[in-house]
Amino acid sequence: MTSKKIVINTLKGSNTGRVPRELWTLPWAEIHYPGEIKRIQTVFPDDFEATWAPVKDAGIAKGNPYEIGTSTDNWGCEFINVNPGVHGEVKKPLVVGDDWEDEHKVHIPEEFIDFDIQIANDNIKPVADKYIKGGICPRPFEQLQFIRGTENLMMDLIYKPKGFLKFLEKMHDFYCRACKKWVQTDIDAISFMDDWGSQRSLLISPKLWNEIFRPLYRDYIDIARKAGKKTFFHTDGYVLDIIPRMIDLGLDVINCQLFCMEMDKLKQYKGKITFWGEIDRQHLLARGTKQDIIKAVRLVYDNLYSNGYCIAQCSFDAGSKPENVYTVFETWDKLTS
Repeated sequence: MTSKKIVINTLKGSNTGRVPRELWTLPWAEIHYPGEIKRIQTVFPDDFEATWAPVKDAGIAKGNPYEIGTSTDNWGCEFINVNPGVHGEVKKPLVVGDDWEDEHKVHIPEEFIDFDIQIANDNIKPVADKYIKGGICPRPFEQLQFIRGTENLMMDLIYKPKGFLKFLEKMHDFYCRACKKWVQTDIDAISFMDDWGSQRSLLISPKLWNEIFRPLYRDYIDIARKAGKKTFFHTDGYVLDIIPRMIDLGLDVINCQLFCMEMDKLKQYKGKITFWGEIDRQHLLARGTKQDIIKAVRLVYDNLYSNGYCIAQCSFDAGSKPENVYTVFETWDKLTS
């Protein structure tokens, strides 16, 4: 059975074989454990592939956000990094005006919609047996923080200055047009992301999240669904409050930090959405024993697996032990093969 079919069956709850796999690696892991990563990828190859398409204009991004020094993203935000292999941080907001009167400093990366659909499809053909996620990854909440700074943005979300609302509309329009372009290609799904949780709660109230961000996510999901594509969403932290809301919107797959939340409360969503990982990378992957990892995977399997609806995604982050990452995939294979 092809990787694509394994994932399709998993999303439908009709997978009778092994769980699909996906390894995420930080450059830190690639620097420190290249041999171990190669071994994991050889023994447990990914069932997913990301795609791309060449554009006429490379954009304004400069530098590498994973290297020591400064870099600039495609929106014009500057990142500073002091730790090689992990992502830098924005220290100076791009927009500082109370009513966003200096929003002209922001570059909307229109160039990334200017690609040839046929060329994108040609890039997919060599990996057509994999499940293809691609193209664009909307992240409105995070990108707004990069542009505005977290503290200023939180004030904007409360007071809603006209300049902020006008820019949010412009940003959302760009993301929607990018999604509409990519769903015309042969990809299987689009992905979007925003880290919404602290360790114990959402970063904003569920009411405010519903008011401002739920409509944005609804549009991305609707665009994909109308084109016959699936939607994958990544978020970090304690996000239990928004999981039922995302299910109601029709989201197909969610990647979240399961071990920041109560498994008993997550269990009620078994079979209603596919859980795209993950195993605790804050504690277990860094300091856990082999038995700890086996127990953790088993906990996810027992509570959330239902002839599918689970993907063995694992993040090899800074500090993770390679043997623990290996054990994650080994255990999932033993439970589902």
